[in-house]
Amino acid sequence: MKHPMLYAVFAVALVGSGSAALHAATYSNGTSTANFNVTLTLQANCGITANPLTFGTSGVLSTAINQQSTVAITCTNTTPYNVGLDAGTVTGSTVANRLLAGTATGNTGTTVNFELYQDTGRTTIWGNTQGTNTVAGTGTGAAQTIPVYGQVPTQATPKPDTYQTTVTATVYF
Repeated sequence: MKHPMLYAVFAVALVGSGSAALHAATYSNGTSTANFNVTLTLQANCGITANPLTFGTSGVLSTAINQQSTVAITCTNTTPYNVGLDAGTVTGSTVANRLLAGTATGNTGTTVNFELYQDTGRTTIWGNTQGTNTVAGTGTGAAQTIPVYGQVPTQATPKPDTYQTTVTATVYF
């Protein structure tokens, strides 16, 4: 048998305990105050992200293939920076002579030349030596997008395969 009186007492106890938490006491005897400092120290900092550069699919490399990608730099406001691109991961690759390597079994020693540039005319090679061949800028506190111009020049065409490398983009600040 259910006990309706027990439920009623329990409900009053719940309502009564909830109302005490809703109303804080008020006082009128006076006030006293204290101040405290709130601080945040920002130091120079930068982050970098990079998008893939894809030259697509081609047959004979009888004309240059031009494509572009981007890197994005986010630095604290007024922080100067330089962005460098290394030679890539293929053995024998240099900043002045970057290489893509074949990926098929037995073809990993075959390469295709390519280059990365700072300008649309593809005349200024983008390297990794600060003050020489990096791209400089000053942070704004927001992401700044910088284009990367790539080119596979005319060259003898190796056997069909997918050719690739991994280039590391570095922000110096």
